Amino acid sequence: MAVPIAVLDCDLLLYGRGHRTLDRFKLEDVTDEYLVSTYGFPRQFIYYLVDLLGATLSRPTQRSRAISPETQILAALGFYTSGSFQTRMGDAIGISQASMSRCVANVTEALVERASQFIHFPEDEATVQTLKDDFYGLAGMPGVLGVVDCTHVAIKAPNAEDLSYVNRKGLHSLNCLMVCDSRGVLLSAETHWPGSLPDCTVLEQAALTSQFETELHKDGWLLGDSSFLLRTWLMTPLHIPETPAEYRYNMAHSATHNIIERTFRTIRSRFRCLDGSKGTLQYSPEKSSHIILACCVLHNISLEHGLDVWSSPAAGHVEQPEEEYEQIESVDSEACRVRQELLLTHFS
Repeated sequence: MAVPIAVLDCDLLLYGRGHRTLDRFKLEDVTDEYLVSTYGFPRQFIYYLVDLLGATLSRPTQRSRAISPETQILAALGFYTSGSFQTRMGDAIGISQASMSRCVANVTEALVERASQFIHFPEDEATVQTLKDDFYGLAGMPGVLGVVDCTHVAIKAPNAEDLSYVNRKGLHSLNCLMVCDSRGVLLSAETHWPGSLPDCTVLEQAALTSQFETELHKDGWLLGDSSFLLRTWLMTPLHIPETPAEYRYNMAHSATHNIIERTFRTIRSRFRCLDGSKGTLQYSPEKSSHIILACCVLHNISLEHGLDVWSSPAAGHVEQPEEEYEQIESVDSEACRVRQELLLTHFS
């Protein structure tokens, strides 16, 4: 459908009188179908974001005519979900490329500020037990508190000398460590790790490890693939299963761990700025990390609102290096004992 766009006087935009808000685009003037196709989300979800972020996005500005929170959110959603930076999205809501860039930055920081509100492990016993029960219902793997893995997101080269972001494929990327529950809701997201770091090193240095080794649940574990070392709180597959129980364990592990791969596909499918099809994120590593985290926050909010629980796999090019790790058997005898007890108790 044709959407009327007001023609703005550039001088008025820059030097207009008073600190008024420019309402370039009215949500009520277009259909839900248009909003979903252009910005990735329906009207009520966008209204929720306006309520959530409005106060932050309405902070005092030196500019004579501020852009409304609603317009800023539409600009950012348009970028996140299309991967197209500016001209098309800016034209759709009547703002310049420079304003579009500022809107993306403002909304990204507002979402990052709220990351801990939407991305966290459950704390009360009843919710933790529900988490375990939901995982058990998938493939019979008991005690699971989350599935963990890493995914790479391509970024522009920070500078010619800095090779820390160059991954195994020779591409610059951030290696993002994430944990999700059985529905794909993210429980942890660390999006700032340089692409040169292998998954096992990322986990060793991650806040997640400190969290589980010092304070979190002692009566459950995460599931990780063979790129990670076995720990008392992280169950990995057996390298060479030999007994029927070991085969059953590996099959249940694989079926359960697959949830994180589906979650990565869902996030890339909805937030095309991350899938590589439009090129790399054209920001510094820090700003790129914040954009990824902002998309993770939106992913969780969308699930909270019943939107897009599982989407189809992302189309286009995905900058996801294949892991080429050596299988390393754990030297943690206590972790080996925990896994062996799990095998005997539940899979024999």
